[in-house]
Amino acid sequence: MIFMATPPNFEKGQSTYRLPRFNGQYYSWWKTRMHDFIMDEDPELWDVICDGPFVPMKTIGEVTVTVPKTGKEYNDADRKAIKKNFRTKNILVFGIGPDEYNRIPACQSAKEIWKALQTTHEGTTQVKQSKIDMLTTEYEFFKMK
Repeated sequence: MIFMATPPNFEKGQSTYRLPRFNGQYYSWWKTRMHDFIMDEDPELWDVICDGPFVPMKTIGEVTVTVPKTGKEYNDADRKAIKKNFRTKNILVFGIGPDEYNRIPACQSAKEIWKALQTTHEGTTQVKQSKIDMLTTEYEFFKMK
């Protein structure tokens, strides 16, 4: 049987049914647990993170132009979808500590929050590629020695 070491920031009394808390360490561990937590809550919440918030739209005019609906024009399905936007954002906000929260105050959606945390802790694709190139060069240099 293989046991996985628990990161030191695993809070006492935290269970797999409670929201995972991120304090700035072990981002990939938190990211995986948060994904699983959100999928367990409601898979549509993960869609909000991947696709961005749902914005109710309406078609106007003969030329078929779509524009956002006003709050008064929302139907029950619109309200339910918008509630998912806020639920997802709340899960992410409650899942981070105060230091991490200071990184995301300007974020308006769950997708923006997720991207901001991901960029901060994993870097952009360009940064990741630079790290891979640097490590490859170090490895090749080590082999030459």
